[in-house]
Amino acid sequence: MRMNPGQVDQIMLHAAQAFDQYRHIDGKRRAAFLHAIADGIQTDTETIVKLAQEESNLPGARVQGEVGRTTGQLRAFAELISAGHWVQATIDNGDASRKPLPKPDLRKMLVPVGPIVVFGASNFPLAFSTAGGDTASALAAGCSVIVKSHPAHPRTSAKVAEVIKTAMIESGMPPFVFQHVEDSSIEVGQQLVRHPLTKGVAFTGSRQGGMALFELAAQRTEPIPVFAEMGSVNPIVLLPESIRTHKELPKLLAASVLQGVGQFCTNPGLILALKGEGLDKFLDEFAAEIRISVPAKMLHPGIAKNYSILKNNALGQPGVSVLAAVDEAGDASFGAATVAIVSARDFINNPHLSEEIFGPFSLVVMSENAKELDEIVKVLPGQLTGSFFGTPNEIQAYDALAKELQKRCGRMIFNGVPTGVEVCKAMHHGGPFPATTDARFTSVGTDAIYRFARPFSFQNAPESWLPPELQNENPLRILRCVDNEWTFSEVMVVN
Repeated sequence: MRMNPGQVDQIMLHAAQAFDQYRHIDGKRRAAFLHAIADGIQTDTETIVKLAQEESNLPGARVQGEVGRTTGQLRAFAELISAGHWVQATIDNGDASRKPLPKPDLRKMLVPVGPIVVFGASNFPLAFSTAGGDTASALAAGCSVIVKSHPAHPRTSAKVAEVIKTAMIESGMPPFVFQHVEDSSIEVGQQLVRHPLTKGVAFTGSRQGGMALFELAAQRTEPIPVFAEMGSVNPIVLLPESIRTHKELPKLLAASVLQGVGQFCTNPGLILALKGEGLDKFLDEFAAEIRISVPAKMLHPGIAKNYSILKNNALGQPGVSVLAAVDEAGDASFGAATVAIVSARDFINNPHLSEEIFGPFSLVVMSENAKELDEIVKVLPGQLTGSFFGTPNEIQAYDALAKELQKRCGRMIFNGVPTGVEVCKAMHHGGPFPATTDARFTSVGTDAIYRFARPFSFQNAPESWLPPELQNENPLRILRCVDNEWTFSEVMVVN
């Protein structure tokens, strides 16, 4: 059923009302809410996994892994806000005797920004969807959340939303602190982003979709941030000595290209090779690994169709030839792996070859020398990741090249593949445009919470008006910066 603007308006009014209550709820109670969501998902794992498999064509083991990742994220954010340090409480004590002007008492901390609209991703029906990292981090920050479910897995999203709503009631959270929108129309998504009560947007998907939301948000009377993760080709640099010495490299790279039918934003879509001894042997072995792969169903027909179109478009570009390909399965919903090859000069002259092809596709770019390799890296747009395969001596010798790659990505992997994103505080899953719309923030790991908070300062505020995080006694026993020193101690009041 299509929603009308009046219904969207009601959703946002409810979200704003819930936010006004939820933002005052302490971190430990919000943490209990997140734990309750995780508990509910674990209790209903069998049903959720079954639905996700039916809707996404993903194998059971993969979906089970997503359940663990989803609940793990929720619990990680719960622990973060329960500890309380994340608010970055800062106190600069006043000094009435300072000359020529008295110094005011200033106290600062992070506060939630307001209702957040989350667009569920197609390729992760759980971990980047209804109860995924965007929802978990926004709720942890103290924001109300409106999730627009992805049409590729509506029943899975609805079931998880039911779990969240049950946890919401059992935890005593304000009604409507979480809302689930099942209307799959583009228009409703646009209305949610345009609504004046929306204060932020989180999105994982295509560049086209992310930029459409970004532009809508920028056109508002009050522009708001859109944290869009829009994909990447995740270039891998292969240096000659590592090709000769890393015997498992062909299998390692092929497995990364093929993982999940290539439907990861960290899929290695670009392999930059420097001609040298052992490269032909590597390419033969790499191609052989690709050829023996078996086509598999992609997440949904739309993704499979788009993969076929973009792959064929790339293969039709000047200078591009097929290195290895798997025969089409005869079913349009299947994704058949393909690796193509092109010269450095043809790649440098064709910006289209730097665009993401979502699926089991990778392009090998052959460089005649180090100068060409450097030119390739310098024309690359922003990426989520960059990988560098080299011996210790090579990494030192190609230090300038590695630093060029570093400027263009959010994470550098040395002698490893980009697929597999660890969920932890040190992870940065983001990167310069067009990988994301804001390279300063991550969508994975507990630092993702900072997307949905803003600094707020209290000047000469009465003690009774201060939140516990900034009160003299430090009742929460959190780490605070007091007069430029980090401490757990209370603030001593001088009478």
